[in-house]
Amino acid sequence: MRKYRHELKYIISPNMALLLQSQLKAIMDIDENSIYQDHTYKIRSLYFDNDSSDAYYEKLNGVLYREKYRIRYYNDDDNFIRLERKLKHNNMTSKDQIAITREICDKIINGEVEEIEGVGLLNEFLNDIKRKHLKPSVIVDYTRLAYTYPVSEVRITFDSKIKSGRYNYELFDYELPTVPVIEDKDVVLEVKFNEILPEAISIILSTIPMYRQAVSKFALCRSVK
Repeated sequence: MRKYRHELKYIISPNMALLLQSQLKAIMDIDENSIYQDHTYKIRSLYFDNDSSDAYYEKLNGVLYREKYRIRYYNDDDNFIRLERKLKHNNMTSKDQIAITREICDKIINGEVEEIEGVGLLNEFLNDIKRKHLKPSVIVDYTRLAYTYPVSEVRITFDSKIKSGRYNYELFDYELPTVPVIEDKDVVLEVKFNEILPEAISIILSTIPMYRQAVSKFALCRSVK
């Protein structure tokens, strides 16, 4: 049975982010991907869509059930690359993922899918490329600070410096020109958890005036094309 999680999103100011971080770090752990002194890490994703931009317009139109594929890696390190499929059902999300090699990734981006033998999620993605005519849509770059908590698998992230690769799909071009899609004064806060949000965390979050928003980094970056 597929497991879905709650996912709440907000846009907050850097000052609000710093205040929340100072409180959350007392009870939560820093994400294991963090490599920089300020505990942040870099994420780059390449999203896929079809010629009609169905994934993009389904997001804009608020379609209750939708899915999208992306290839993601961290901190400019192509030794660990993941293919992910994110599913949205009402206000709940689920994610499938599998590690892939740089060779397979390059073949996917270059449209050489017939040369790839895949199993599981990779095979489903290859079939969807052919069936739905999926192709690279947009590169999304951002910096993340993340906290984790074991109860209910809580994960709270602060995303900043969100940028779009626009028409360039060279996922491993570290000099890739990008365009900012949010102002420096904005931080995207995401709160993800299973059944319930632990009271201690809920109390901390309630100290900041926040309004839930349907924020999508994919849609923000896709909109500047």
